[in-house]
Amino acid sequence: MVKRRVYDDEKHIHFVTFSCYKRRKHLQHDQAKRIVIGEMGSRLAKQKSLCLGFVIMPNHVHALIWFPETQQLSPFMNKWKEMTSKTLKNVLLERFPKYWLAFEESEPIWQEWYYGFNVWSRSKVEEKLDYMHSNPVRVGLVERMEDWPWSSARWYVQQRTVGVPIRWPPGLEAEDEFAVQ
Repeated sequence: MVKRRVYDDEKHIHFVTFSCYKRRKHLQHDQAKRIVIGEMGSRLAKQKSLCLGFVIMPNHVHALIWFPETQQLSPFMNKWKEMTSKTLKNVLLERFPKYWLAFEESEPIWQEWYYGFNVWSRSKVEEKLDYMHSNPVRVGLVERMEDWPWSSARWYVQQRTVGVPIRWPPGLEAEDEFAVQ
């Protein structure tokens, strides 16, 4: 298996995507989505990091995140996936045993890898926000992106809270290029 390199030597914004093992719909239930959002918020706070946007789909997650220090992406992702995996397994077994018992007990919740993309321009941030916020519309879950309660679209369109503070890195809100030192 080819090991992907994660570039985290500069303070770029990271667009990350990770999927449930075998693209299973482990995040189909609202409680599962709340767990993923809650753990993301907890991890962000512990690392003094920021979320610019996110969407939780039934079988995958997208997020735009920024860290005040370099070399934080992999530890963040590993811990986020580890903590949600433990909690999700317990919840799925307790609340949805018929669903969970259809799988091998040793199966993980998440695919081992995640996809990370460095973002360094405002236009690319906006492109990624539009892409992920449009995801629930593209697959027919809602008609308008702000109607999906499991994303930051409601914050951007209606200024409604979304379970995690949505903030841009200091000094980058109005800048075109993100060259943070």
